[in-house]
Amino acid sequence: MSRLIGVTVLPEYAQSESVDGVLDNLQRAGVTAVATSPYVMELADEQTGNREPPADAGAGKVRLLDRPLWGHRELWVRTSPSFAPDRSLYRDLRYQPPAPNELTQREGHIVGDFVLAAKRRGLKVYFQVQAAIPPGYRVQFGGPQGDDLPLLPSGKFPARRVANNASLASPEVRAYQRALTIDLHRAYGDIDGIRFDWPEYPPYLLDSVFLDFSIHAQREAEQRGYDFERMRSDTAALYDQLHGGLTDRHLEAMLDNDGGRQTALQCLVDFPGVSQLLRLKADLSDQLLGEFRATMTEVGGADWELTPSAFPPPWSFVSGLDFRRVARHCDALSVKLYGMHWAMMLRFYGDQLLAHNGGLSERLLAQVLVRLLDIADDGGLPAVSDYRYPDPDEPHPAGRQAQLRKIAYAQRAAGDTPIHVLAHGYGPTDDFRSRLRTAWDASEHGLWLNRYGYLSDAKLAALAELTGAT
Repeated sequence: MSRLIGVTVLPEYAQSESVDGVLDNLQRAGVTAVATSPYVMELADEQTGNREPPADAGAGKVRLLDRPLWGHRELWVRTSPSFAPDRSLYRDLRYQPPAPNELTQREGHIVGDFVLAAKRRGLKVYFQVQAAIPPGYRVQFGGPQGDDLPLLPSGKFPARRVANNASLASPEVRAYQRALTIDLHRAYGDIDGIRFDWPEYPPYLLDSVFLDFSIHAQREAEQRGYDFERMRSDTAALYDQLHGGLTDRHLEAMLDNDGGRQTALQCLVDFPGVSQLLRLKADLSDQLLGEFRATMTEVGGADWELTPSAFPPPWSFVSGLDFRRVARHCDALSVKLYGMHWAMMLRFYGDQLLAHNGGLSERLLAQVLVRLLDIADDGGLPAVSDYRYPDPDEPHPAGRQAQLRKIAYAQRAAGDTPIHVLAHGYGPTDDFRSRLRTAWDASEHGLWLNRYGYLSDAKLAALAELTGAT
């Protein structure tokens, strides 16, 4: 069985380095698949554009591109669709695709050129689009409106987010995604499939773990027989416990020799509505991916591949993506091993808990979070404050065995559906080489690298060594 070796190549690099320049680099490294998106980009200023690379709620401002984009490793940009959307597909929908403009007319053909050139070279080609952030072309541009916002049990919208996902229960968002899928097939029928990103509730921040109590989620919960008010009250009680009722005694219990299992089981007994929330989120993710599969089969046939990306366990349990359930809809699943995000997320969680629980031991909390999140092969770093988004020259604080465990669990749960490792190119070359080897060893089916902009020539050479392309 040949392994898939994929790289996400966002369109701006085909614009900046040329279609053939990018594909030559990738094929020399042994790449067999590429993913891109249906937009084109141009330079903007800080007032009118968005930062590239993304700042990740401020924590990722340290990130710089490895491959300069139009001569810059950090820049501000704006985008336009690479094609003219079929407006009739979106008639009467709340969400509408962005209108093509002069940038579309001038540069939009490059995406089609890239798809055609990659296919001619024998590569598989996918589009990467957002699962629940209309208009969906790129993560930083767009988001939900009004009652499509996912809510906390208090009925409030989180004050801070990294992923601007909508409620997965929103009928407007789901209708838009159906129209977008049909539109992409009409405009780019040669692509092999779609990689939907974040078909879940991304738990980057602690508040995001406690979503979703929107009116749409309530409707879905009640239709499925859940006790929504019990769900809301228990989730609110757990939230309050973590925001003022957490003590070192709780942390010490989680560090018992039993691995904290008794404490975790007691929590499920004390807050049974929380279990219902987790089941509801899994229902909604499963429903969304099932609808994607049905639409793709309708317009492109069963061979048009659905290959979404997902958070690894244990985050997948609170994000709602149940590998056991969604695997039946998917041709493959990509599981993210993004060590820089793991450090960022631990810090986000830890800072919030410390701010709301006076006197809590930062060192004990770090030990508990490292154990719960399973990100280290040892005890991890000593304190919460030792974790942060790593600088470009710093290794990611993620253990090899921890990464292997996450992929092994996902593959067992997914059964015969292939699990691909989705590794990240960000970071120093030696650390990248180590993480690349881990990704290679973790999955017999293959790997994706996100993304070309972080793959320096030295990193592409490391990939070539691994694949045997040299």
